[in-house]
Amino acid sequence: MSSSIGRIFVVTSLGESHGPYVGVVVDGCPAGVEVDESLLERDLARRRAVGQTGATPRSEPDVPRIISGVLKGKTTGAPICMLVENVNVRSDAYSAVSDTPRPGHADYVAREKYRGLNDPRGGGRFSGRITAGFVMAGTVAREALRTIGIEVFAHTMAIGGISASVPSLQAARDAALLNELSCADSNAASRMKEAVLQAASEGDSVGGVIETIATGVPVGLGEPVFDSVESVLAHAFYSIPAVKGVEFGAGFAVAGLRGSTSNDPFIVSGDRISTAKNDAGGILGGISQGMPVVARVAIKPTASIAVEQETVRLSTLTPERIAVTGRHDACIVPRAVVVVESMMAVGLCDLALSAGVMQRVVK
Repeated sequence: MSSSIGRIFVVTSLGESHGPYVGVVVDGCPAGVEVDESLLERDLARRRAVGQTGATPRSEPDVPRIISGVLKGKTTGAPICMLVENVNVRSDAYSAVSDTPRPGHADYVAREKYRGLNDPRGGGRFSGRITAGFVMAGTVAREALRTIGIEVFAHTMAIGGISASVPSLQAARDAALLNELSCADSNAASRMKEAVLQAASEGDSVGGVIETIATGVPVGLGEPVFDSVESVLAHAFYSIPAVKGVEFGAGFAVAGLRGSTSNDPFIVSGDRISTAKNDAGGILGGISQGMPVVARVAIKPTASIAVEQETVRLSTLTPERIAVTGRHDACIVPRAVVVVESMMAVGLCDLALSAGVMQRVVK
């Protein structure tokens, strides 16, 4: 398995859904970045299921433990190991998974690739549970980015086909404080909540779209062609379970435009060069150009649903019908907002170090 990402700011994920711990090791983080358990708890709380509409009944306390790399609240420059314990585990619901793979899950492909040696409980390494480690890495990355004036945030753009209207950058920044869906549009949030509850009542699930934005990004991040800003960030986003699409700026909408419309005209703003709009998402030629970096990710509906679906009994190669039992989310989008935000921060931190914008020791 490839469980590491990054060239300088290297994040290594560890643990399984029903193992004793999930966690992360962050290597290459500058010394002097302020990080403590309270910051980790703040971000992990946004990922937890407690109080979220349609969220799984599995409630983990997610109390973070910093094992190494932090002394007196600041990073030391050594590898940072952070763990959370899995305490609310029920593995009995997964006993049949090895022979009747769940549609939409990695059960079948994991069994084939690892010849049955993988941990199938709760999805094992393929579970969204491992993103608790992503969030902790994101906390470290976000605090490191703040030392050079970069801020990263995310918000819910759509759930169940219901789209939000975002009036301003500030509204997007404050979205996590406005409602449990982290949606900047309160009217849309109410309709999204109804859609989630309706799906849950029918034993079904819905997906959605999350937008993440980084402000204060200087000109010059990105190492074209294979470590461009889009390449690095897309790699990070696609490492999140359930992400099935990524776009930057205007994204797929540019396919229906003319160049005279899609191009962002350059203007002088104060003493710097800016653009009149930002359909490029803050990236030109794979390099950040000083505007906010904007990306959106598509989150598929939760694969574990109580609605009966078709599968195959692998031992006999005969058709089966399966209704997934256990504890699952009707919509993971609200919980995934902080995960997407975290992976944006991880990718940008690596890019900032690669470009020499961030130093190995911060003050």
